[in-house]
Amino acid sequence: MTKDKLDQLESLIASRFAGLERERSIDALILRVTPENLLATMTQLRDDLTLDFKQLIDLAGVHYPDREKSMEVVYQLLSVHKNHRLRVKVAVDESTPVPSVAGVWWSADWFEREAYEMFGILFSGHPDLRRLLTDYDFEGYPMRKDFPLSGLTEVRYDLTLKRVIRQPVQMVHPNREPYQAAAVSTAPRNQ
Repeated sequence: MTKDKLDQLESLIASRFAGLERERSIDALILRVTPENLLATMTQLRDDLTLDFKQLIDLAGVHYPDREKSMEVVYQLLSVHKNHRLRVKVAVDESTPVPSVAGVWWSADWFEREAYEMFGILFSGHPDLRRLLTDYDFEGYPMRKDFPLSGLTEVRYDLTLKRVIRQPVQMVHPNREPYQAAAVSTAPRNQ
């Protein structure tokens, strides 16, 4: 968005949501809300004709392990008629549920399911909060920064048992020695 359009949107948001924290980046306006006022804010953003945010473009989870409220839900809103974009952020801890906005924008349904599955963010009032991308017995949340890159378990077919088994990950490669840090030479190199 241009600077003038962003200034216009910021003054409009400031007049409608005086009590909410606003932030501005180079090309975006960010509105910070709490879980308690999320639904009312989102409904007003959609229904107010001067704002007209009829589309939820994206919803994503973010994990900040060093923060007190380690989870953040980020909503990307679009007003097609006004040509405005707005980013709305909600910070929560791991046990606090975020109200579902699937009743405001139906497109939030799968986005919320993905954030639940990948980050463990709970959404209260969601019509069908279950896994989309991983098995039902999958443990952990793979998009969190503290999740191991190799995963926790691996699945393979066992020929003797004639079934699929799950076992802890073992990072053994048949043609490699176990990893050991190489000694670093401090001697000067011949030029």
